[in-house]
Amino acid sequence: MIKTLSFGVMHISVAFLVVWAMTGDWRIGGATALVEPCVNTVAYHFHEKVWKRLVNRKRGRDGSDGGALAV
Repeated sequence: MIKTLSFGVMHISVAFLVVWAMTGDWRIGGATALVEPCVNTVAYHFHEKVWKRLVNRKRGRDGSDGGALAV
């Protein structure tokens, strides 16, 4: 759990610093740092659903466990 929190703090910090450096406005950097991780979390949820569907489809086709989907 500490690693997850640490990564979350790093993610928000990087988002803030990148947008602040690009725009010169700390308020836009702050807003982006709050919004972007939330949107990214929702996007990740749907990514996982699609990934699981692809793995299950592959598993059904060749009978393997499908754990590591080759791209």
